[in-house]
Amino acid sequence: MTLDKNFDPAAIEARWYEHWESQGLFRPERDDREPFTIVNPPPNVTGSLHIGHALDNTLQDIIIRHERLKGKDALWVVGMDHAGIATQMVVERQLNERQQKRTDFTREEFVKKVWEWKEESGGAITKQLRRLGCSMDWSNERFTMDEGMNEAVLKVFVDLYNEGLIYRDKRLVNWDPALKTAISDLEVETVDTKGSFWHFKYPLADGVTLDNGQDYIEVATTRPETMLADMAVAVHPGDERYKSVVGKEVILPITGRHVPIVADEHADPELGSGAVKITPGHDFNDFEVGKRAGFAASEMLNMLDGEANVCQTADGLVPDEYIGLHRFRKEGVDGARELVVQQLKKQGFLIPHVSKSKDGEEVKHDAEPRTIATPFGDRGGVVIEPWLTDQWYVDAETLAQPAIKAVRDGDIEIVPKSWEKTYFNWMENIQPWCVSRQLWWGHRIPAWFDENGKIYVAMDDAEAQAQAGEGVSLTRDPDVLDTWFSSALWPFGTLGWPEETRDLERHYPNDLLISGFDILFFWDARMAMQGLHFMKEVPWKRLYLHGLVRAEDGSKMSKSKGNVVDPLGLIDQYGADALRFFMAAMESQGRDIKMDDNRVEGYRNFATKLWNASRFCEFNGIGASKTLAAPEATLPVNRWIISEVIETQQALDKTLSDLRFDAAANTIYHFTWDRFCDWYLELIKPVLQGEDSGAADETRTVAGWVLDQIIVMLHPFMPFITEELWHSMAAETGGRDYDLIVAKWPQPKAEVDVQAKAEVDWLIKLISEVRSAKVELNIAPGTKMTAHVEDASADLQQQIARQSAALDRVGRLETVSFDPAPEGASAQIVVDGATYVLPLAGAIDVDAEKARLTKALEASQKEAKSLSGRLGNPNFVEKAKSEAVEKARADLAEKEAETVRLQEAIDRLG
Repeated sequence: MTLDKNFDPAAIEARWYEHWESQGLFRPERDDREPFTIVNPPPNVTGSLHIGHALDNTLQDIIIRHERLKGKDALWVVGMDHAGIATQMVVERQLNERQQKRTDFTREEFVKKVWEWKEESGGAITKQLRRLGCSMDWSNERFTMDEGMNEAVLKVFVDLYNEGLIYRDKRLVNWDPALKTAISDLEVETVDTKGSFWHFKYPLADGVTLDNGQDYIEVATTRPETMLADMAVAVHPGDERYKSVVGKEVILPITGRHVPIVADEHADPELGSGAVKITPGHDFNDFEVGKRAGFAASEMLNMLDGEANVCQTADGLVPDEYIGLHRFRKEGVDGARELVVQQLKKQGFLIPHVSKSKDGEEVKHDAEPRTIATPFGDRGGVVIEPWLTDQWYVDAETLAQPAIKAVRDGDIEIVPKSWEKTYFNWMENIQPWCVSRQLWWGHRIPAWFDENGKIYVAMDDAEAQAQAGEGVSLTRDPDVLDTWFSSALWPFGTLGWPEETRDLERHYPNDLLISGFDILFFWDARMAMQGLHFMKEVPWKRLYLHGLVRAEDGSKMSKSKGNVVDPLGLIDQYGADALRFFMAAMESQGRDIKMDDNRVEGYRNFATKLWNASRFCEFNGIGASKTLAAPEATLPVNRWIISEVIETQQALDKTLSDLRFDAAANTIYHFTWDRFCDWYLELIKPVLQGEDSGAADETRTVAGWVLDQIIVMLHPFMPFITEELWHSMAAETGGRDYDLIVAKWPQPKAEVDVQAKAEVDWLIKLISEVRSAKVELNIAPGTKMTAHVEDASADLQQQIARQSAALDRVGRLETVSFDPAPEGASAQIVVDGATYVLPLAGAIDVDAEKARLTKALEASQKEAKSLSGRLGNPNFVEKAKSEAVEKARADLAEKEAETVRLQEAIDRLG
């Protein structure tokens, strides 16, 4: 035999991947075939394979392998993202270890060091994707900062600028004071932190009072330091308490700044005092209120520098003692927040928070304790500061319109369709996209400034100088572009655009994009916008959005919780095929996946089951098939299994076309395990061991063909074991002419044999019922029995005669008689309307078995009654933990089913 006794995934995986890649089998020459294209979401060059990558790439590989087997020119574009912030941080950290920092070098020297790091250490994830079995076109691996992508990025920026769709503006951004750069919303993590809620008095100016005589307005804030840059107080236009003072002013403590009271619906009359302090330069909501109040962005006050230390505002009203302080306590040193609170309290403007002690006495505190949703930079690790700066913006609203229309018109199909609502909601309310970052690593913005601040946007220095004229001194913008700007060009930039290449002509638009829903806005929507704008076609015809992989208890994985699962560890333990099959089987549209090591182990056992079935075939002279079409068959069992192959292949094509990965995986799983391994191989044993050599030869031929079809159909899900079996099963007959990865998808060229299916399905049901009766009646499985079937039709009698060997060998029914059953205890089973009587004399002690079953029935009924009573108690259902209630319901269902089964067993004994 060529197959080892034990299945060892590690022994075959690396060998086969190296073979596929070295032979160029991920992208065979098929220029004359129908193209099919997927682009891989480019992982960060700094990244390592996490469980989300494992899901995303498994689903893509299943599709691309399926399309390749169907004969298409299947292209899976692969590459990496330059990951501006993450990569710069890695290299800066290395410099710090050598007591150096970025600013010790020129920009060019530092960027050179980053490229050196990339060549030496970057891209570890590409090796890890290989371990997962991803059949990507590595021969054309791309990088978002390679020469071709760089040209595409520059051209897009220049073209959008010339069309008025990129512009420079002063707006609020998410500013990371640790990294000293703007960051995207995706790079902001909101964390619940313990904080405080302070209440202050803002005195009304010019002797004005509220209708109740109060000479101040009460405001509340979690960020008291920002009052140094307050520019207004907002009240709701319908709030009667403040109508008389709208348009009047308050005098800010500490700075003495006079600011207006404005009416704006942002203020909620039901919250606190109903009045809100407005700091347009340091709060996103306040920025919008400020604009509605008539403040231009250039007029909005900024009180912090790039490190979030206090700087002087444009009106010069911040006291000197605040200048240079950090915004709040840092490294044990009080900051502006603490000093503001201290001075407001000293000056009598702090309104204390009053609580009651255990004894009922009132206790005054400076602030009310609050849990505050606080934005942190995911890499800098510090609180993000909304900061008013000059940045570059894309007019996303204009670019979004064709992308919205494409989905509405069906040019882009989003799967599951339920995500369309989310897509439309975001796109129809889209904000300008800030695309500039204050880094050195990345695509440098192709904009130059003269000494008067005039902007020149061009592809290179020479073109910019030509625009400005000779002798004009130009300085290039030091900022780089947001990483997402370049990755938005991935579907066409990787195919050679702006050059008109053969790949671009054949493979754009792409056929499918598979993506996590969490980057729908940051990547998917932007690809749709850029693709439609520059290519005048959608970037892909279908967009599949999968869920997250969560911890076993359903919680989100995070390092802080210690529940992160390492996919490479799972591959080491169970093999890549088992992990891949788990991902596919659990991927149900619109739902997250709960990680379950036991399920992964179960799919490793599935691979072992197939391995052992193949060994059985080898041992019994069953080898590789020589035909693509189904062989001729006369025996019902062979015609049945050929029909099962036809239906399985049709179901797989349908479910994969519909992107129902769970249904596809379950289809091939149940056919392989249930129909082929558990039934077909058992049912053909009497034929293989019988005296009819013609029937045995036919069965070997059919069995070899069926095993081939299983190997091919399972290959997209489990590529390694299937490639190994593909070659091993042909080892004794001269080997294969080609590798499985480029084989042909099943083409049985046969029809489903309804008669054979009905006959073998009847056989399986009869044997299953006999086995169940034995289990219920405590009869040893190997016990041979006799069955009596009365009033059997002529067709049924012929069917029983044809299947007598299988009924004897597999069903342990040595005789099926058409005579009446003898008197005495018996078990009765009904299959397809016919009653089969199994005499029990000599098989069991009927009275003892009745007593055992009755006792078990009473115990089961008692437990069911107890569970039903507990679930009928409102106190239990309403107050117990949901897990306890669900367990009680599951236990009740189990006991009720057990009660029915036991009663049926007693009834069978008569």
